[in-house]
Amino acid sequence: MKVIGRLFGVLMLGWIATMGIAATVALQKKREAPPVPDPEADEIDLRTYFGPMEFASVAPAFRGGTIETWFGGGTLDLRGATLHPEGATLHTTTVFGGGQILVPDSWVVETRVIGIGGAGDVRGSAAATPESDPAAPRLVVEGLVAFGGFGIMSHDPRPVETLTV
Repeated sequence: MKVIGRLFGVLMLGWIATMGIAATVALQKKREAPPVPDPEADEIDLRTYFGPMEFASVAPAFRGGTIETWFGGGTLDLRGATLHPEGATLHTTTVFGGGQILVPDSWVVETRVIGIGGAGDVRGSAAATPESDPAAPRLVVEGLVAFGGFGIMSHDPRPVETLTV
């Protein structure tokens, strides 16, 4: 029993140290964060540290970009964007964070996220798949997730009265 107690103590200490180091890194990154991109930009660079992220794209030829969330997250709404004919790639780094990526049902989405957490397409049977339309352009979501993740959806799960205008 003493061994289990000590092992638990070491694991808890490691967990606390990991969170402390990650929080320190996030504070430094927050100082260097780029401005919010133009909603019409075909490539985006979204970063949030210790806070919310709300971004809606209306890009005419969306190619992808970067999403970085540390101890925060929110919603990336791509339903108003048009996917570039060659497809797009979103690179994510998520540490104790995440959120939703909203896309039209007509988009084919592939996830290649590794780590403790992930990204899952929860759009259901109405969503396009690589099998249903092999020639369709794809949105690829790839990257690293540590204790968080993204849900890929077609409808915002939040009640309408909670959404900001």
